[in-house]
Amino acid sequence: MIEADILIHNGTILTMDKHGTVILDGFLCISGDKISYIGKNDKAQINAEREMDAEGGLILPGLINSHTHAAMTLFRGLADDLPLMEWLNGYIFPVEKRMNGDFVKAGALLACAEMIMSGTTTFCDMYLFEEEVANAAKESGMRCLAGEVLYDFPSPNYGAVENGFTYTEDLINRWENDPLINIAVEPHSVFTCSEKLLLKANELALEKDVPLILHLAETRQELIEVEKKFGKRPAQHLKDLGILGPHLILDHCVYINESEMALLSENNVCVVHNPESNMKLASGIAPVPEMIAKGITVGLGTDGCASNNNLDLFGEMDMAAKLHKVNRLDPTVMDAKTIIDMTTKKGAKVLGLENNIGSLEVGKKADLIVIDINKPHLTPMYNPYSHIVYAANGHDVKSSVIDGRIVMEDRKLLTLDVEEVMEMAREKSKMVREWVKME
Repeated sequence: MIEADILIHNGTILTMDKHGTVILDGFLCISGDKISYIGKNDKAQINAEREMDAEGGLILPGLINSHTHAAMTLFRGLADDLPLMEWLNGYIFPVEKRMNGDFVKAGALLACAEMIMSGTTTFCDMYLFEEEVANAAKESGMRCLAGEVLYDFPSPNYGAVENGFTYTEDLINRWENDPLINIAVEPHSVFTCSEKLLLKANELALEKDVPLILHLAETRQELIEVEKKFGKRPAQHLKDLGILGPHLILDHCVYINESEMALLSENNVCVVHNPESNMKLASGIAPVPEMIAKGITVGLGTDGCASNNNLDLFGEMDMAAKLHKVNRLDPTVMDAKTIIDMTTKKGAKVLGLENNIGSLEVGKKADLIVIDINKPHLTPMYNPYSHIVYAANGHDVKSSVIDGRIVMEDRKLLTLDVEEVMEMAREKSKMVREWVKME
């Protein structure tokens, strides 16, 4: 007799394990916060306190958003279709310098609601007032890797950068043993951070054994500025500073060449691809197929809602696959399985969480989603992987479990009052309108 807290049955389990195991009409048991049994519906004797019927749907690991700025949900649609510097200087920066922790908490709660309801169970965040992002993730029941952005100019949160390091170290210490929240050290980028700042950030990350995360080579203009300032390309600059290593996560990497990719591969650096944001801001197309071919671990992220407009990883998967196919004029590149890998087990590896999440295996944390395929746009189904990438969307996620806790069931969010969260966001949007008007 198998004893369990939760039994999920009557679905196809895509384990995303190293063998690519798929179990038709599968049983998955959860005991505490871990997966305790996975198998076929073979009349096994299971005694569970709760049962969830997948109703013939797909059961797979929860999706991992490896790079976002959660509180920027409050900037969704604020200033679209503008040149980058006009967008930043005329809208984003004026609002950000007036923000406070309460503002960020409201935006982060809205982001958590949106992500849970579209199948994301873990996200990696870089922004301001990150203590409030961690609090929002905890309140919603999401798994999160959070970090306060550090740069050479004063922050609306902590002021001088010296205080930013104190703030970051306090975050690391405060959340050290939390089952859901992890903290990273997050300097913004090479072009907004001095060598001294980057070295100090790297030292702190290594000392505390946490990830170091920064944007790199996102735009052509950034590449030009870095080469002009340092006389070398961005990845080479990090190499010369001694920063490249398996603890490093680089977001975007649109403008990196063959030699830089070799550096990242040799030093086991991970990368996060953000195709929709890169497209919307006309930043360019990251050489992701080339990075993967060189053995670089690449995850998938939405970036923030100011440069994407939604946090739906299903849309991001679809876009990532098609963007590289048309760019390479090769329909076989970035196949559906590769894309789902990036959003599950590869995403977990990027964030340093591969031992706990990213695949459905006995002993791992119970982070999973159930997709309802009993819909016209998902009928018939020949290949579940291609269905997920090319046909499904976030609204098809029926239920979500994080750390063994059911956080959404039959499309009802159980951890947050969605109406209340949306009303808070609407109130904050009134402030945004006034702040922009003042500039």
